[in-house]
Amino acid sequence: MRRLFLSLLTLLVFAAAANAQVKKVKVLIDNDFCGDPDGLFELAQHALSPTTDIVGIVGGHLTGKANAGFTSRSDQATESVEKANSLLDAMGMKGKFVVVAGSETPMTSADKAMDSPGARLIISEAKKCSPDKPLYVVCGAALTNIASALLIDPSISKNVIVVWIGGQEYSFGAVPPPGYSAVEYNLNLSIPAGQVVFNKSDVRIWQVPRDAYRQCLFSTAEMHAAVKPCGKTGALLSNAIDNVISKCEGFGIPMGEVYVLGDSPLVLLTSLQTGFEADPSSSKWTPTPCPKIDGNGAYQPNPTGRIIRVYTQIDTRLMFNDMVAKLQLFSKN
Repeated sequence: MRRLFLSLLTLLVFAAAANAQVKKVKVLIDNDFCGDPDGLFELAQHALSPTTDIVGIVGGHLTGKANAGFTSRSDQATESVEKANSLLDAMGMKGKFVVVAGSETPMTSADKAMDSPGARLIISEAKKCSPDKPLYVVCGAALTNIASALLIDPSISKNVIVVWIGGQEYSFGAVPPPGYSAVEYNLNLSIPAGQVVFNKSDVRIWQVPRDAYRQCLFSTAEMHAAVKPCGKTGALLSNAIDNVISKCEGFGIPMGEVYVLGDSPLVLLTSLQTGFEADPSSSKWTPTPCPKIDGNGAYQPNPTGRIIRVYTQIDTRLMFNDMVAKLQLFSKN
């Protein structure tokens, strides 16, 4: 009888440990789903990651003006919410997560927050976390909403890690691409927001700059062979890329055979961490004194700045194999 009791107790302990691992990291997703479809790929993969507790999804803006390239609407945060909900609906997950709009327009000053339901959601969820068990705010576009949250309530910074896809190359990174813009696209969406996060706050930053996210190439052949057959979700994702490629080529921009799914590292760096000594250990980063961002969006050296992670090499094998496997398994359920 005692042996049976001990066996049952052992099973209960293992079951409790297994259940404890189901929700491993708390993530709040902030992305411009109305823009580049790479954000939809990130959202789908995050939603299918069992060790990720998605505590909220915030729809972001692009330029805040009509005819921003991907959309003709000016209420782009609202459109981002609609696009996120359309994907979640295709996945049978509509209503599973809190989805709210962030600011409809970029920050105009590093001293003025753009208050929104998205910024308030970030604050609310960050207050439930701690420095040891942080909230990962994963940003695939402008930093407007997290910057506004930090201005409204600076105390949340200790409980947050900002994982951001954005910013141009550093001196130790790759050579900028041909015809590059001096200020990277996502930073240029709201330079004042970048100034808040980098210059005025002490929040922890894991940055994936342009030379790192441009490594995230996925071929159209892979897309059509591995993603598109994965039910409604796969078709929605694949068709979104096809539509962008067709639109670009209609404007005389040859897109070739690959597409940059540059927001996918947001999943890799949060959901795909090691079990022991948890960390996204298969990607490489350089500890860097946080630079100042000037009014033109350029980095200014700041040798005494807090150390941030600047990722230089992304484990695309793990990231994309995981994405495809999750979509394939999900489509079979």
